[in-house]
Formats: sequence, structure tokens, C-alpha cells
Amino acid sequence: MTAPLHLTVNGQPRCAAPGSTIAALVGELGLDPAKVAVERNGVIAPRSALAMTALEDGDVLEIVHFVGGGDSAAADTWTVAGRTFTSRLIVGTGKYKDFAENAAALAASGAEIVTVAVRRVNVSDPAAPMLTDFIDPKKVTYLPNTAGCFDADSAVRTLRLAREAGGWDLVKLEVLGEARTLYPDMRETLKACEVLAHEGFLPMVYCTDDPIAAKQLESAGAVAVMPLGAPIGSGLGIQNRVTIRLIVEGASVPVLVDAGVGTASDAAVAMELGCDGVLMNTAIAEAKDPVRMARAMKLAVEAGRHAYLSGRMATRKYADPSSPLAGLI
Repeated sequence: MTAPLHLTVNGQPRCAAPGSTIAALVGELGLDPAKVAVERNGVIAPRSALAMTALEDGDVLEIVHFVGGGDSAAADTWTVAGRTFTSRLIVGTGKYKDFAENAAALAASGAEIVTVAVRRVNVSDPAAPMLTDFIDPKKVTYLPNTAGCFDADSAVRTLRLAREAGGWDLVKLEVLGEARTLYPDMRETLKACEVLAHEGFLPMVYCTDDPIAAKQLESAGAVAVMPLGAPIGSGLGIQNRVTIRLIVEGASVPVLVDAGVGTASDAAVAMELGCDGVLMNTAIAEAKDPVRMARAMKLAVEAGRHAYLSGRMATRKYADPSSPLAGLI
């Protein structure tokens, strides 16, 4: 009786009958020869010749096919307070015509976090639709915020109620200084941040575009700082690129632009500055087509992030031709 062939297939010893071909071996493994590539003793075996290529004793074969690409551990994610997210876009839940439109825009944006305001229940109509009927807090991270609070005490009170209602500890803190500009009152903001952090909250904090204030918030327990790009709801775009970049360079927590974005190019600029993410509401909700704008914002955030990671070209004072001038006809 003729001895079997001794092979090494994908690093494992295997036997084959004398006279077997590579195609026969692939078939014995339950694989389709048309969907794999085979390397034999360091040389790729042409697929067209697999049925005619006889195996020999001692052959070393590598058989590969296509699988889902990428190492999940190397994915471009970001982490805040130990929680990791893929989308760098955070969207709000105000100003939409109804909850259904809000949910559709959220889906188009790809966002994994939504900010939610804490308001009184309509006790006169307890059966009225609620946001949770359309956006499932088990599938999307709710980020309760303190929109409309003008002092530290009311902000802390609001978030205590939010934690009681939903168990949320990751929250967005904003304490406004006045109704006209909606700029943050940093003294009250710092006060509230310290109290919340002491009580076990994980505050992501809306703040001025001040690198010193941003570091003070970190010391007070902020898990992320969120400098405004322009006044809330203004749509003016990123007005303060230098200071935001300084905040990014000095921060040891995530930095997200919050407020001022009006269109997709603004979101891309924020990401090109090196921010970890962008939060927006009005830019999507007040667009003529909110769902389409949400999709645009998703793409803009991704494009801006890729541009930042790739490293833009240096700016020059004069022109520099992309084609050599030598050898012109």
C-alpha cells in the first residue's frame, strides 16, 4: 500500500492520498476552489491549474479567502468616561416638527449619543407620545442636559432628577449666563461641575473657548470639555479656530465642539482642528430636509476626521506647480 502524502496546510499537519491534486484537497476541506487562493511552497498556485497540480510529500500550503476586513481594536473610536463610541457626531432632540422626524434624522446621522432636555411631564395628557417611544435609550445613549439653566443649583437639581428618572450618570452640563447670547457662565459652570463630580456624575461640560477655563473644568471633574464654536443656534460656523486648537492641544479629556455649526463644512472644520467630536441640533433640525442634512453631517464629520489624521499639506506663500515645468513642449 502506498504511503499517504504528509502536508502542512495553514500551519497544521494533514495527510492526503497519493496522486491528490490541490483542487481535490480544497474540496475535501469543504471549500470552493473559485473562492480561495492557494500558495504552495511559497509560490501562488494559479486557480486555473489547481485541478492539474499534483501534491507532493512535504508540501506546505496556505489557503486563504476573504473575510470581513479590519481589526476592531484598531478602529478609529473615541472614549469618554470609559465608554467607547464609533460615531463622533452627537445630535440634539429639539426643534424637530415631531418625534418621528427626529428619529429619522438620528438614524441618518449615525450618531450613538443624543442630548435630551429634562422637562415636566404633561400631567393633563399622560398618554401623549414621548421621545423614548421613538428613540430607544437601550440602543442610543441618552445624554441628559441642563439646557435653560442659569445657575449652578438649578443645573445640579435638573441632573439629579435625570439620574432618578433614567439612571444616567453621563450628563451634559451647561449653565448659561444670559438669554441673549446663551454664553456659559463659567463661575457657575465650575461650581456645578465640582458638585456633580463629587456626587458621582460624569459631566461633559459646555464652556467658553478659553484654554484656561477648559483646564479648570478638567480639574473640577469634567470628563469632556465642549467649547462653543459660535453662539448656540446661530449657525455662524467655527469662529474661534485658534483657541479651540489650543484647547485640543492642552486637554487630557475629549474635546467636542458644541454650538455654532450651521452646515457640513463647519463640522468638517471642527474635526480638522483635532476635536474628538461635534455636537449639533439646530443645524439639522432647522434644515429644509433634516434627514438629508443629518446624512451630510455624518459624512462631514468623517471627512474632517480623515483629513486631520492624514495631515494636511503645508500652506505656502506662493504657487507651487503640481506638474514639473522642466521638459515642456
